Amino acid sequence: MKYKVYSKVWLENQNGRVFGDGPAKLLEYIEELGSLRKAAGHMEMSYSQALNIIKMIEENLGKSVIFRKTGGPEGGGSFLTEHGKELLEKYRAFRSELTASMEQLYEKHFH
Repeated sequence: MKYKVYSKVWLENQNGRVFGDGPAKLLEYIEELGSLRKAAGHMEMSYSQALNIIKMIEENLGKSVIFRKTGGPEGGGSFLTEHGKELLEKYRAFRSELTASMEQLYEKHFH
């Protein structure tokens, strides 16, 4: 019987958790939807919870990962900063390679 391998991974520094699958998904939805509020709703969390996640990431990294534009004729929204885009891109690549390595290890040890 073949099983599927799963893992829960996050990055930490001396202050605690900095980034992981949940925050990565939040950034992905902000990028896709152009709104922190919409991203939070899509993930079924409150806006304040989503904002706290963003603040925690930014405080622990010392860099902004999103910028917010207030309303106006074109409306407002939230967008990833260059650092936010880079962080998400690196995390996606890391996660992809980690999954591939876990699958190889599973084959090695269980097949």
